Amino acid sequence: MSKLDTTPPLMRVQGLSCAYGAKTVVRDISFDLWPGEVLAIVGESGSGKTTLLNTVAARHMPSAGHVYFDLRDHGLQEIYAMSEAQRRMLARTDWGFVHQHAAEGLRMNVSAGANVSERLMALGQRHYGQLRAQAIDWLERVEINPNRIDDRPDTFSGGMRQRLQIARNLITQPRLVFMDEPTSGLDVSVQAKLLDMMRTLTRQMNLAAIIVTHDLAVARLLAQRMMVMQNGQAVETGLTDQVLDDPQHPYTQLLVSSVLQP
Repeated sequence: MSKLDTTPPLMRVQGLSCAYGAKTVVRDISFDLWPGEVLAIVGESGSGKTTLLNTVAARHMPSAGHVYFDLRDHGLQEIYAMSEAQRRMLARTDWGFVHQHAAEGLRMNVSAGANVSERLMALGQRHYGQLRAQAIDWLERVEINPNRIDDRPDTFSGGMRQRLQIARNLITQPRLVFMDEPTSGLDVSVQAKLLDMMRTLTRQMNLAAIIVTHDLAVARLLAQRMMVMQNGQAVETGLTDQVLDDPQHPYTQLLVSSVLQP
């Protein structure tokens, strides 16, 4: 029995295209994302993968197509048919967004604790002690010393800032998180630690994720399924190991061989 027979997808993307002016950057993309599934979108710079991520995450209006999300009480709903207020609430509750540059996803002038608990406050929580306790719990879960709760992010290393951004996004127990090159620019040892933490959290929380990356090793470690993009189109999609071990499209073969070259 297929997944379609047993449960609806968490997200359904149909015929999605995106344009900047007269230039079409993403062309006719369709896929389903299932609860707890991690999808990696890979491709070289300029392939359209970040534009696709931003459009699916309601950050850039599509020129054609539809994006549906399984709302807890209403089933699959077209996100671009929602009001702006409804989309903002969705982004604060069931969605998270981890930026490539952590400073874009954090408030750098307030404490780590305030950053982590801000999403809870946006949902109406006001009890200081409870907010602080939950912030401490999440700092520990992303391996940040809770003694740093009152320190500002601008005193943190790059890896710590990225872990803080992840805690800020996951504290509301979302069902889907979008990640744009989450390990880019970090030292190799820091990347490895961050990837291990992300893999653990997605599994523990049954968290679905869409991850944009140019790093095939990141895709193999985190994602069950992979989409390869070239010139705004999805040229190959499949199980991550199958795509990487037996690529079918010439562009995917080129990507994989470039990684394997000494």
